[in-house]
Amino acid sequence: MGHFGDDIFDFLLPTIYPVIALFVIEIICRATKITSWIKLTTQATAMIVMGIAYVFVLYTQLWFTIIVLLVLAVALFYQARRVKIDPAKTTY
Repeated sequence: MGHFGDDIFDFLLPTIYPVIALFVIEIICRATKITSWIKLTTQATAMIVMGIAYVFVLYTQLWFTIIVLLVLAVALFYQARRVKIDPAKTTY
């Protein structure tokens, strides 16, 4: 089977980086006892920054990954607003 120059890591690593960013932000926020809505807002901002960076930095633009990151950011912003309005509604 022919090889077209794209390796599996060209597609796998850009999907792993956002997960690592989410976990690192989660660990830092838990260690420093930051409120939940600030943590969620920070995670959403990180997803937007990664989505925008993926448009301009990667030579293979992964549009589906970019769309998923931006939808995740919207969901995180919604959850942050919900937690800020009523912290009792949060389950974590």
